[in-house]
Amino acid sequence: MPTKIDFGLFDWIDQAPGPLADLYESRLQLVELADKAGFFGYHLAEHHSTPLGMAPSPSVFFASLAQRTKNIRFGPMAYLLPLYHPVRLIEEVCMLDNLSNGRMELGISRGVSPYEISSYSVDPEKTREMFAEVLDIFRAGMCNEILDYVGKHYEFRDVPMTIKPVQTPYPPLWYPSFSEAGVEYAAQHGMHFLSLGPPSLVAHLMGRYREIAAASRDRDVRFNGHVAEPKLGAMRQIYIAETEQAALATAKPAYQHWYGSITKLWHRHNDTAYDGFFAWDPCFSGETILIGSVEKVREQIQQLVSASGINYFVGSFAWGSLTPAQSQRSLELFVSEIMPGLQ
Repeated sequence: MPTKIDFGLFDWIDQAPGPLADLYESRLQLVELADKAGFFGYHLAEHHSTPLGMAPSPSVFFASLAQRTKNIRFGPMAYLLPLYHPVRLIEEVCMLDNLSNGRMELGISRGVSPYEISSYSVDPEKTREMFAEVLDIFRAGMCNEILDYVGKHYEFRDVPMTIKPVQTPYPPLWYPSFSEAGVEYAAQHGMHFLSLGPPSLVAHLMGRYREIAAASRDRDVRFNGHVAEPKLGAMRQIYIAETEQAALATAKPAYQHWYGSITKLWHRHNDTAYDGFFAWDPCFSGETILIGSVEKVREQIQQLVSASGINYFVGSFAWGSLTPAQSQRSLELFVSEIMPGLQ
């Protein structure tokens, strides 16, 4: 196992029974708990036109979160760059970094779902080139007093960059992926990397990251040159109870609710591409969801860390029809019974 492992909290803020305002408040309280427990970061997914994403504008939620927490760092996992105007993105990131006194972490992606991308009248076939262009503009604006840029999709001439972040030159960049191409991109550019999938896939991707990062160390392609040691993380959905039977009785129906949310937009377009990837049976047997007693979940995490060498473990404790009280109790058990042993 690595000499030091940090912990993070992942969230979708997916649809749940009751008023939406109550859902937001319950998540803020959960992050406050993680903040007090010493978690490194909170990572919020961005989704659109789907019950999976009740926080389609992560920046708005982060503005509230910055005022409710003291130490935990936070960021999107990830901003879908093709959907962002580059100057607006620069301004919002700078504001959030200042509101939190330099606690912003910046996950970026071009987006997985073509249906979500299309809801913004963006051509899914153009997201790769748009992602690269928005990222180039973002870095140019953060690193210069004046933004000048001429590209295929955007053109800026003599735009003053009057707002700057606390962290220089910009908050650390993250790249989430579970593909070979994704890990190669993240490693070449020295970005923090977060993945999911069964332990064998995680171990493979982390090994590839280290190989590629070592070969790229002396090349002038690193976007995270201001980060001494990239975080290599794996995410797991978690529910812990006093016994495995009690955990399964609560978690399985809650997961089916979440599964309905994550597949709903795909099914609306008669697309079942991700059904098997997120189905209960393969996820439970493949240990991408960890459900059970403290002892069982602790052992699964220890095996994952040992096999992959990750230095960052990220848990999602609130999903589907889990109540706020159930999520909080599960997180409390993780904090008191599992974190100390891993640290």
